[in-house]
Amino acid sequence: MVDDERPVLELRGVTKHFPGVLANDHIDFDLRRGEVHALLGENGAGKSTLMNILYGLYHPDEGEIRIKGEPVRINSPKDAIARGIGMVHQHFMLIPVMTVAENIVLASEPTHAGVLLDYRAANRRVEHLAGTFNFAIDPQARVENIGVGQQQRVEILKALYRSADILILDEPTAVLTPQEAGELFEILGTLTREGLSVIFISHKLNEVLEIADRITVLRRGKKIGTVPHEGATEGGLARMMVGREVLLRVEKAAAAPGQPFLEVEDVHVLDDRGLEAVKGVTFDVRAGEIVGLAGVDGNGQSEVVEAVTGLRRTSAGRVRLGGHDVTGSSANRILDLGLGHIPEDRQRRGLVLNFSLAENLALHDFDKEPNSRFGWLFPRRIIHRARGLLKQFDVRGGGPQTLASALSGGNQQKVVLAREIARDPRVLIAAQPTRGLDVGAIEFVHQRLIEARDSGEAVLLVSLELEEILSLSDRILVIYEGRIVAEYPPDVTEEELGIAMTGGRGREAA
Repeated sequence: MVDDERPVLELRGVTKHFPGVLANDHIDFDLRRGEVHALLGENGAGKSTLMNILYGLYHPDEGEIRIKGEPVRINSPKDAIARGIGMVHQHFMLIPVMTVAENIVLASEPTHAGVLLDYRAANRRVEHLAGTFNFAIDPQARVENIGVGQQQRVEILKALYRSADILILDEPTAVLTPQEAGELFEILGTLTREGLSVIFISHKLNEVLEIADRITVLRRGKKIGTVPHEGATEGGLARMMVGREVLLRVEKAAAAPGQPFLEVEDVHVLDDRGLEAVKGVTFDVRAGEIVGLAGVDGNGQSEVVEAVTGLRRTSAGRVRLGGHDVTGSSANRILDLGLGHIPEDRQRRGLVLNFSLAENLALHDFDKEPNSRFGWLFPRRIIHRARGLLKQFDVRGGGPQTLASALSGGNQQKVVLAREIARDPRVLIAAQPTRGLDVGAIEFVHQRLIEARDSGEAVLLVSLELEEILSLSDRILVIYEGRIVAEYPPDVTEEELGIAMTGGRGREAA
């Protein structure tokens, strides 16, 4: 609910150039007290750049920032914080080995005699702050031991601790389960009722329509328009984002499954704590089909993927790829036998961030022709191939020699997809393949996964997006507490899947 029609924040004619890229082109934007104003756009549209300017991480080449009617110059995040602006980045800025309370009070610590950190006072302050906004969180828990939903709450509390009245959330649901996203929306409702103003950067149309009071759309660095929540539709917003009609539902022919290309038999896997995360999982994926693996995050799906791809040892059971027993094999051997892997964490497992895009696209096959011969690399060939893939997969923000770290999260994901799909694997493991992607890119990825299936590849889709599982899968497996508890045809309802995902019993599995 918007409490005041007067802007608490205005951006006027903000422009930002990078070498070869006009990231923001004379953008106007305003924010009112007590509202959620969504900033919507494709990957590379300029959303994060605009907010990084507001937070002092970049300086605009042209334009003006006004806070409560007064022109201001924000030179650093410290300036932004001092002016009541807080930002929660897509990739959290927390120190894993420190506690929740230590992360929240960092650089603004309560002390004994102005010297030593007062741990009790820090815990009390964080407990009081969390209680004020109904955040269920343990101040003494180490950040490395809490889930991503809890980590996001820590980031929000960091901003509130510093008296932020403008909160920027950059792709806040990209790493959250649907349940955690719902909890976040409840939190935002509480904050806006208290008078906080929120800028909600996203590409998820359904979430924007659920949470936002107003929606501003950017496309290729330009502002396309601002629309109120009332009357806005997913189709209309998608057209504004992409500049064309977007297919919001997947169209595919019936599958024609062949022989099993991936066979997982009674596999047991231990997690990082030495506890059994996967407890006797058995399934197969056949040529020419997409098998969806659905489950609430943390129920063993990550460990299943790691076991199949050679990133984690199995404690029991067998894994076969194209008839070859690959149990205990190295990731390199498994890739050579025809596996493609789109990992769930693009930055930790998908890319080498300080390598160029061309180098990242050649990671698996740099030692094979035509990339190399007799141990000699051919950089021109690697760059030429990369240029074609970057164009084919619409990667924006750089060329073959751009560092991967310089791209937005969504464009980093496209680089991983380009590398894995272009290898034409026999088995493609797609773990959260559209995490962080916009509606146009999601449409493209879904089409490529269907094409991979139709060309005879076996595709294992692991996703927290139930709509994605239902749209793409030919069979759906449900994993709960490390076990496959149900198998359904693709016409199963979201409600039935949800019951099985939480350990309940729906209709008999197919």
